[in-house]
Amino acid sequence: MASYLPSGVYQFLGSDMKVLVTGGTGIIGEAAVRALHRRGHDVRVLSRHAGRDQAWWPQGVEGWAGDISDEKSIRGAGEGCDAILHVAGIVEEEPPRRTFQAVNIDGTRYVVLEAERSGVRKLVFVSSLGAERGQSAYHKSKCVAEDVVRSFTRDWAILRPGAVYGPGDAHLSVLLQMIRTLPVIPTIGDGSQPFQPIWHEDLAEALVVALEREEIRCQTLDIAGPELTSQNDLVARFRAITKRDPVQAPLPEFAASLGLRALDAIGVDVPFSEAQLDMLVERNVIPSGRPNALTDVFAIVPTRLDDGLRRLADEQPAQLPSDGVGDLTRKRFWVDMRGGRFDADALFEYVREHFAELLPPTVQLKADASRSAQIEEGATLTLEIPVRGHVQVRVCEVEERRITLLTVAGHPLAGAVRFLVESRGDAVRFEIQVYDRPASMIDQLLMRAAGGFLQRAAWIALATNVARVQGGEASRVQMSEEQLDQHELDVVDRWATELNVQLSRNSTSSGRD
Repeated sequence: MASYLPSGVYQFLGSDMKVLVTGGTGIIGEAAVRALHRRGHDVRVLSRHAGRDQAWWPQGVEGWAGDISDEKSIRGAGEGCDAILHVAGIVEEEPPRRTFQAVNIDGTRYVVLEAERSGVRKLVFVSSLGAERGQSAYHKSKCVAEDVVRSFTRDWAILRPGAVYGPGDAHLSVLLQMIRTLPVIPTIGDGSQPFQPIWHEDLAEALVVALEREEIRCQTLDIAGPELTSQNDLVARFRAITKRDPVQAPLPEFAASLGLRALDAIGVDVPFSEAQLDMLVERNVIPSGRPNALTDVFAIVPTRLDDGLRRLADEQPAQLPSDGVGDLTRKRFWVDMRGGRFDADALFEYVREHFAELLPPTVQLKADASRSAQIEEGATLTLEIPVRGHVQVRVCEVEERRITLLTVAGHPLAGAVRFLVESRGDAVRFEIQVYDRPASMIDQLLMRAAGGFLQRAAWIALATNVARVQGGEASRVQMSEEQLDQHELDVVDRWATELNVQLSRNSTSSGRD
């Protein structure tokens, strides 16, 4: 039974804690790491790929390479820490190694043992709303893990969040991508099953407060967003945001697992895992009469669902070349112009300011959510293209007569597009460089059928329009295309990743996160 604290005067552990965070690369953990860092705490992140992941964390965050399902690899991770925030866990099994027993239960046991051994003062654990009453294998594993946490001999707190959503989550973000790109989307049952999602940054803020406040100890707290929703409600809200109206296809609950697995097998991301299907049936909401700790304990002003969904639409993660399937291709389109209106610098500025007007009529550019359609670093732009519907790109670089766009999750391609303007003797060259490959098996088929032709036609039209604006004499638009080998793919992916990381760091330092 969850217990709750009265309001009153709070005591804090201090603003100079050192906190070990497990699961710091997921949407909850990443938001928590940033929130801890903002509030002046030292942070160490336990991650299986700490060296690779280090670049994504704020400056000064320390990495520790380890896997919670391997007790030896995490030994020593808690040394010198005041508290541990245990977020790591799985909602879907990948036997034989990634099972609920190995990760959610044994992994939690190993974290508690490390907390005991290292002498940390407090352990905060992220469980799941309904863990004590749910019958799914996932909920049962979380319930056992809660009992393990309660065996810790010093202060502990357990937070049970509702469905957590944020950019790149495996539920609401996938539903958004389906609505943006598919003519038909599956709905489980009648689509009215209620659940109570919470914005990832609201949960992160609550986790930090739970670590800081001394009187939050030996407590189990339910926490969720302010509103109940359902599949039907979310589809309606996303339709309003995206201005798209796909058909809903009901999928009976008894056949949902098989149907979603079939969609996944042909490359269609699905908005529910089998564990999430079980939780949907079990009503993932705070029971009537039980307080919501988000407001009642942590006094956090919750993010309204409409506001969170709009941010979700505007902040989806980049889709890098390594996220795609099939061969990576490099395509170049260029035109050389002499005696025109602009020098290289002036032409670059014109292209940047009038990009939407220079696109061919078959491609419509608009801003998503509340942002403008201006080409500026960090902007997320939505393109309406034939066959695939609404897709997004993010402006990751605007400098030195160079604009670089990265595709965003839900785009039919995974990769990058670069626009360059340069002086070539007495000529000015406008060039488009495309590094991409299909995002899924379905997109691979579409690109082979018609998508490749439409893409080439669009870029040739853009280069032609730039030449028309420039005036003077212009060559015909030239084109080259080649497949890249694995080494070249790795080089392009590192380059795209570095751009994405730098944009993320710039956003963090400017306070956007």
